[in-house]
Order: sequence, then structure tokens, then C-alpha cells
Amino acid sequence: MNELRDQILDLIDTIGPLSESRFNEAALRLFQRQFELNLPYRRFCLSQEKRPGRVQTWEEIPPLPAMAFKVAAISCRPVEEAARLFQSSGTTGTDKSRHPLFDLEIAAAAIRTHFRRHLLPEGDRIKMAILTPSPDETPHASLSFMMEVIRAAYGTEGSRYYIREGKLDAARLASDLTKGDEPVALLGTSFSFVHFLDFLRDQTLRIRLPEKSRLMDTGGFKGKSREIPRASLDALYQEYLGLPPAWCINEYGMSEMTSQFYDGVAGVDGPRVYIAPPQLRSRLLHPETLRPVAKGDVGLLAHYDLANIDSVAAILTEDLGREGEGGILLLGRAPGATPKGCSITHDDLLGSHKGIGER
Repeated sequence: MNELRDQILDLIDTIGPLSESRFNEAALRLFQRQFELNLPYRRFCLSQEKRPGRVQTWEEIPPLPAMAFKVAAISCRPVEEAARLFQSSGTTGTDKSRHPLFDLEIAAAAIRTHFRRHLLPEGDRIKMAILTPSPDETPHASLSFMMEVIRAAYGTEGSRYYIREGKLDAARLASDLTKGDEPVALLGTSFSFVHFLDFLRDQTLRIRLPEKSRLMDTGGFKGKSREIPRASLDALYQEYLGLPPAWCINEYGMSEMTSQFYDGVAGVDGPRVYIAPPQLRSRLLHPETLRPVAKGDVGLLAHYDLANIDSVAAILTEDLGREGEGGILLLGRAPGATPKGCSITHDDLLGSHKGIGER
């Protein structure tokens, strides 16, 4: 285990392209571990007639539908021993994913390394204004955990959270942003920024942030009162905060994953695609057959996040995407009912199904 853990930490720290063989070796070793120790995943793999020894490449590792995190304990270790237990923001009390995290060092390394490459390529600390609750207030939110890892690693004194008890302190944030001449990094959910932009509009305020200030937003508008297209949001950031689009980076992640994607590097103009860290690879699959789609076609995203060392690395999402130059393009959620490939039965995870070779 310690050797595999060190191997994954080395992947996280890799600079430049990672060879297929290095990723494949680590992925297969992790698959072996998760097959042996994660009983719901083992049963799912057997239902797909997949097991270590018969799987030769990382692409053959069966991706577990993300909805499985809502119905079973997807873990290699007792969940009650987890250092953190993240829950997704489900719309009811019964449809939340649960993702236990045991190894905080690997999680923090995955978060820090890719964030620095995309938001702080200069490598300096920066003052942060964070538009999420702190992890003390929302201990089960993976986003708050991520923000605190980033703040502790790269934030200067005076970095702070601006959401408390579910309310954005927009007046305090606006006041703080107009003081001083040092660059600031604004970090938060897309919808929290929409609330802040509404406040600035209502107060007829326009802020001109210091040069090299930057913004990272994340999350979509599912379940929110309104949706704003990306281009319109970028235009509002420029109008109300003075931030050009090149300094506004979008993050894509899931509570079921430990690693994140970013769609650019702060201050660098160019086409936007979501770029994965070295320890994460993705496939685009047909929603019904789960076979790879042709290059350029739209498919369901399956992520292979090797930083998910204690849960499951291979996850099938309900997000649609398409291959882009050097990364992936996100096209939103699959419309309508759960795609056939994303469905899963309780029997696959918990039931009496006996797959090949199971005793």
C-alpha cells in the first residue's frame, strides 16, 4: 500500500506529459486494491465480468456510475474511520452522494498542485476572497475542504471567507476589494458570483481590481433560480470587476472525485478546454453501449482519478463532453432520464449476484 501511495504522489507531482505506461501501471495496481477491499465495487466489477488479471489497460477498468455513491458505501476502509465524509448537494435528503476521504495528504497534494499550475503559475502567494462557507461551517462540503487547502497553501494574511450561515456578505466583500493595490484571487461558486454581481449592479458599483487579480469559479446552475451562459458571465466579470476573460478560470470537479480540472491558465489567452492533472484521465463513452465514441463525437464522461485511493478511481458521470485540443469540452448534463449506461441496480452493488469466479 505504501509503495502504491508513493507512486500516486509521484504522479501528482509530475511536470509535463505522463507516459501511458506509468499511468497504466498505477491504475492497474489501484484497481487490484479497490477490487479486493471495496465490496460494492467488487460486485459491480463481477457483474461486468471484469476482474484483476483479466484487465490489462486502464481503459478496461469498469467505471462505476456516480449514482452508486448514493446507494452504497463506496470505500476500501470502514467509513466511520474516514478523516472527512463529503456529501454532494442533493435536492432531497435521500439523494446525496457520500464520499469518504481517509488520506488527506494525497487529497491536499492533488488539490494544491493543479491549482497552482492554473491559478498561480507565478508561484507566489496571493490575497484570497473566498465566496464559500469555511470548512468549519460546512465540514461535509468537498468544495469548502478544497478552498481551505488552497487558502492555507497559497493565501496571504487577510484571506478570508465571505459566506457565513448561508449568506454572502456582499457589502463587506465590495468594501474589501476597493481597498489596497495588491492583486487578489476571487474563488467561489458561479452562483455566489452571480449574487455578488447582482449586489454591485443594485448598488451601481463597479470595481477595478488591481492588475493580475484573478477569479476561479466552479459549479453550474442546476436547481438555481436562473442560469447565465459562460460568455455572459465573463462579460459581467469584466464590466463589474475589471477582470478580462483570460484571468477568469473555471474549475470542474465532483464530490465523488479528489482531483479537479481547470479550463485555462490565469493570464493566458487561448481556447478553453478542461485540462486534467497527471493522475486523472477521462474517456468519452456512448450512453447506452459504453463503448468509446468516435473522435469529435459527444459522449458520457468517465473519469479515472487515481487520487481516489480509498474509494473507487473509475467513475462514470452523467456529464456530456467532447474531446478538445489538449483537454475536454463540457457540454452539460445528459438530458432527461438517467442514461442507460449510468443506471445501476442494487443487486450490482449489494445483492446476491455472483459473477465470474466469485465464491
